[in-house]
Amino acid sequence: MLDFLGKCVQNLISSIKYTLSGQSRLTAVICQAAAISYDSLIISLVIVFVSAAVIAIQVSKSFLMTGAEAYIGGSIAIVMIREIAPGFVALAIGARAGTAISAEIANMQVTSQVDAIKTLKVDPVGYYFSPRLMAAAVTVPMVVLIAELIGIMGGFIVSHYTIGLRYPMYMNSVWLWLSAKDIYISLLKAFIFGVLIALVCATQGYETRGGAKDVGTSTTKAAVRSTVYMLVADFIINIIFYL
Repeated sequence: MLDFLGKCVQNLISSIKYTLSGQSRLTAVICQAAAISYDSLIISLVIVFVSAAVIAIQVSKSFLMTGAEAYIGGSIAIVMIREIAPGFVALAIGARAGTAISAEIANMQVTSQVDAIKTLKVDPVGYYFSPRLMAAAVTVPMVVLIAELIGIMGGFIVSHYTIGLRYPMYMNSVWLWLSAKDIYISLLKAFIFGVLIALVCATQGYETRGGAKDVGTSTTKAAVRSTVYMLVADFIINIIFYL
């Protein structure tokens, strides 16, 4: 794991140098942004909406029985913005787009396409990694921001139809409980998760050797490793900002 982490850091540095040199193509970044975030938007929003609905079902009646229905909106908003939206969106994008990144680069590696790039005196790490890192870093926070809005509204819809909670009471609770700090931290998490997904999955694909079977194995490892790194990063961010 430490050896792989070191390779990820080296690839990140190479990608940053490649980007700062002005060699990254905007069209490649846009294509990767569509593949990573836009194509994962629907499944991410569905997951967050259902999660918010489940949380609302769990807390609505309990809060109503204790006379704390005025706190339902704030509770759902805090959980959604601090953890559920950034975490679940990142997991969805990692499962869908991260594995695709790993499989694509692994296939290029085993079919000698990476060696062909080297013969043209082009840095393969910068060429393959830079557009994916830039696209994930910019667009994953956008998806998370949309998911947070959908999650909060999903919590209201379920609360309204289960216990008859009124919209003004729900939203007043949301505004009272939320702070700008929570939103900034959620976007920071989304940025870090997006970079980790692209970096870990691309590195795993780049390190693949062998044939078609090894491509499948590498894709599985990419999904597992990206998930583990995201959970560790989430834990560290929470310690830094909330402990």
